[in-house]
Amino acid sequence: MWMTVNERRFAITLADSEAARAFAAQLPLTLDMEELNGNEKHGKLPASLPAKAIRPGVIRNGDLMLYGGETLVVFYSSFTSTYSYTRIGQVDDAAGLALALGSRDVRVTFAPK
Repeated sequence: MWMTVNERRFAITLADSEAARAFAAQLPLTLDMEELNGNEKHGKLPASLPAKAIRPGVIRNGDLMLYGGETLVVFYSSFTSTYSYTRIGQVDDAAGLALALGSRDVRVTFAPK
């Protein structure tokens, strides 16, 4: 699938999971995503996804995760975390992701390839 931020397009490989398939079924989708903690953008999905949260320990730049059942999170920095998430996918090449997302709230479009 594709994620577009300010005309910059990133390819995303979806996880092999029920949540990722349910997310793909909602595409195309545009979300106004809020900045949080200088390392993520998050936005509320129009419908809940089936969550199967785990504590990944390490969050990677480019991770696309579900927090709870209806909050989509795009991480643009790598760090350790004790929070639990359901993995949705990973940006294939996250170089430039932080720059594209910026430090403010942003509109992000997700679409099938």
